[in-house]
Amino acid sequence: MLLIHFDGFLVLYVTTLDLKIAAFYVAQLILFEGIYLIYHLFYKKASELVLNNMIMLLSIGMIILTRISLAKAIRQFIFLTAGSVLALLIPVILQKMSVFRRLTWVYAGIGILALLAVCVMGSYSYGAKLSISFGGISIQPSEFVKILFVFYIASMLYNAADLKQVAITSGVSAVFVLILVASKDLGGALLYFFTYLMLIYAATRRFYVFAGGLGVLVVAALLGYRLFSHVQTRVAAWSDPLSVIDKAGYQICQSLFAIGTGGWFGLGLNQGLPSKIPVVEKDFVFSAIAEEMGGAFAICLILVCISCFLMIFNISMQMKDKFYKLIALGLGSIYALQVFLTIGGVTKFIPSTGVTLPLVSYGGSSLLSTMIIFGIIQGLYIIQSDQAAEKVEKPAKRSDTDGKKRKKQIQS
Repeated sequence: MLLIHFDGFLVLYVTTLDLKIAAFYVAQLILFEGIYLIYHLFYKKASELVLNNMIMLLSIGMIILTRISLAKAIRQFIFLTAGSVLALLIPVILQKMSVFRRLTWVYAGIGILALLAVCVMGSYSYGAKLSISFGGISIQPSEFVKILFVFYIASMLYNAADLKQVAITSGVSAVFVLILVASKDLGGALLYFFTYLMLIYAATRRFYVFAGGLGVLVVAALLGYRLFSHVQTRVAAWSDPLSVIDKAGYQICQSLFAIGTGGWFGLGLNQGLPSKIPVVEKDFVFSAIAEEMGGAFAICLILVCISCFLMIFNISMQMKDKFYKLIALGLGSIYALQVFLTIGGVTKFIPSTGVTLPLVSYGGSSLLSTMIIFGIIQGLYIIQSDQAAEKVEKPAKRSDTDGKKRKKQIQS
């Protein structure tokens, strides 16, 4: 992993002879090694696989962003540093505080108000209201609200999942989704709704609820196509991009050209034309990676993402506490669907939804929220490890006590 990071920046430096790139590499190396050191010192029971995958994705993201725009990569690094601090603090907070399961309506209230603020005051970006700007800094609240959304549903359903509780949860969840639809953030609405379905199914264990939700999703997709012109544009670009290559299909066509040109082993860093793809550093960063680093490398990147999801899902399966189980499942569902929507969009498997690739794409809000998610997952893994250790110790103590009693009985 560290060799790939070193090799990428070595190539970038040799092809540009820019000392800023060398200094930037050293700064990243210090940060990554610092994260490893802190985890190994203070979180000895943390998941090495989750930690390694997180650093791997971050290093790949920094390589390709530096190649596309050094200025944007440096800006991303600032958010990465802040996100690393949050990710390192969150496991401690989760272990020390049990109040999180009792903040049900706090999660709902803050989340709905934040989404409403975007709906009312947000600025349009590619046909949707996504962000709010403060003093030159743009924040996308939906990236953080999705975490509150998962906590809300988990805190509602961990004690009871009867009809009344499910109905209340569904009603409030619908408010989240409808606000996103009103903001024309249909990619975000899809992300929230699918996460809701996964958590409702996990809590109720009723498949017809999940199947019914998928039916509602299909109907909502058809309505979205009828109501929103930018959705029609994206569907047209997906169905036959070459017929509209001068307009709506330009982005997806350039993405496919880049992936095809790169082949299995890529053209090499600084040898391709990723700048030909509009918004390449965000929604279409996977295309730039495939073009210059190769299809084989891109497939390995997908496998790393799959490994992250499987690890999160495994943690959810092992958690005994239903509240933590639902949180892990919800966050894992968000991560998996986000990866699927991003890679599916750039490869023309599905219409583009404007969703970023977690930890790789450019975007401070996306990076910070994903770092928070990985920090929560590490905290849950540590809690699960502590619970497993306690179970091992208790039988051992009991056997010691039984042995002493028997010894006394024999002596008497």
